[in-house]
Amino acid sequence: MIFIDANVPMYLVGAAHPNKTRAHHMMQRAMIARERLVADAEVLQEILHRYVALRRHDAIEPAFKALLDSVDEVFPIDRFAVERAKSLVAGYPTLSARDAIHVATMLEHSIPRIMSFDAGFDTVPGITRLSD
Repeated sequence: MIFIDANVPMYLVGAAHPNKTRAHHMMQRAMIARERLVADAEVLQEILHRYVALRRHDAIEPAFKALLDSVDEVFPIDRFAVERAKSLVAGYPTLSARDAIHVATMLEHSIPRIMSFDAGFDTVPGITRLSD
């Protein structure tokens, strides 16, 4: 099982960028291998937040579609995940709050790998970041 971070679908639908090709190849490999791909509701919120901040409302639907067409499940964020994220940021001060939510979800569902270009995940033992 592989967790997909928000930056992957945003690179897939975004303008030309070196990570666009990398994101496409990662997704292609995962699908060929028939990996179970998942995300959490925070990934959708990140996409929404980023494109609203950029005033790129036109990009929201394509990014949502890229993610939702790819994943098998989107996990909800509940109080338990937020409480666990709070503990994670205390133990890993370089981990962002959003990344801590993802790690909490990954730990809750025994997901060891994340597809992401965010090196912040590299500090958490037991989590393997796939970036190319």
